[in-house]
Amino acid sequence: MRVTSLHTYPVKGCHRLDHDEARVEPWGLAGDRRWMVVDADGVGMTQRRDPRLVTLRPAPAPDGGLTLRAAGLPDLPVAPPHDGDKTQVRVFSGKPLVPARLAPAEAHAWFGALLDAPVRLAWLADPATARPVNPDFGSDDDRVSFADGYPILVTTMASLDAVNGWLVEGGDEPVPMNRFRPNIVVSGATPWAEDDWLGGRLRVGDVTLRVAKPCDRCLVTTTDQETGERGRQPLHVLGKYRKSPMGLLFGVNVIPDGPGIIHVGDPVLSVP
Repeated sequence: MRVTSLHTYPVKGCHRLDHDEARVEPWGLAGDRRWMVVDADGVGMTQRRDPRLVTLRPAPAPDGGLTLRAAGLPDLPVAPPHDGDKTQVRVFSGKPLVPARLAPAEAHAWFGALLDAPVRLAWLADPATARPVNPDFGSDDDRVSFADGYPILVTTMASLDAVNGWLVEGGDEPVPMNRFRPNIVVSGATPWAEDDWLGGRLRVGDVTLRVAKPCDRCLVTTTDQETGERGRQPLHVLGKYRKSPMGLLFGVNVIPDGPGIIHVGDPVLSVP
């Protein structure tokens, strides 16, 4: 097995960035979901709530900042707000508060124009301490960025091929891997090999990743990641073939054992 592609999403819900290599940090790939748009109540905006987020195509800056880009809006550089106003946000309603810092007012106005809503842009200043992983599937010191719940999502091309086979058989169009918004895509596995990885580890190059749990999928998978248009697949077919007590499953959530650099083409091994 080998790494086929690597992806990050600098602002939660935004269009992906593709990488030839990525630095693995304890809370995820470097730069992944350190930023999040929050509503007037301080709750994160995701594609579940507003698929227009996918039209945001940020460009990263060396200092960890971004240039915000979307059709119809001027480009806006935003530096990491190290001295920005402190705030408390929630990734999802009802979830614990997370300390963050607010970007400048012009970033809030930019996103307000994009989403036509009173929103703000928050930055996770200290991912090393701010947000713990669910203790049912991780250790006390595991941390995550503004990702849904775990540092890294791994998917396999073979499982996507299986899903697309079901879709074509049912008269639907196949879907690309970007519907599942993975961080690491693996080729050379057998379909659903990831089910057997649970409870073990993956060695990706020189980095090891604990396979914490299967990833349960949501409405975001039905959103075209180029246009924001929504349909019913592949969620409907996952409900038919991949339904479990944990949800509709595709991919696995993993937690790094330590930092390192991974590359497209790196070997991937399933180890105890």
